Amino acid sequence: MRFRRNMERVGELLAYELSKTLTFKTEKVETPLGTAPCRTVLQPIVLATILRAGLPFHQGFLNVFDKADNAFIGAYRGHHINAEEEFTVEMDYITSPDLTGKILIMIDPMLATGRSMEKVYHALLRFGIPAQTHIASVIASPEGVEYLQSRIPQCRLWLGAVDQKLNEQYYIVPGLGDAGDLAYGEK
Repeated sequence: MRFRRNMERVGELLAYELSKTLTFKTEKVETPLGTAPCRTVLQPIVLATILRAGLPFHQGFLNVFDKADNAFIGAYRGHHINAEEEFTVEMDYITSPDLTGKILIMIDPMLATGRSMEKVYHALLRFGIPAQTHIASVIASPEGVEYLQSRIPQCRLWLGAVDQKLNEQYYIVPGLGDAGDLAYGEK
């Protein structure tokens, strides 16, 4: 429970920081005693989360962007191709609202190689081209950051921390471990 709640808190903090870069419009809101100006985000937001590990982190973003639409993706590390090759990225589930002209915020607690995030991004484009793309992670590797900046240059990264490196199994070092297992128990 503590790990899930802390992931949610980090999500709230990164969402708040990200919100400072968005464009707002002023609308009039009726209160019981009169009319008040209220600032709202100009473009609709879609929060896209890679299941299972991303759920608590996603909740933190949803606490801040409470009117956001949601997209969910089932993506995970597949089997290694062979001893010398990297693993494959498997994706077996995706659901999303229309993304056309919206702000897409892709949420995954760990940004290791960046390959699953890139695959998810390209799969989401079948739902429309977003006006802006943001990627948020709690912890990233330098390799994953470099990979995404070269493959999705129009996205903006929001990271809690960038750790030292990836190890031979493509895990972030020192990292936190498997976020899904820490949040919900071992598979």
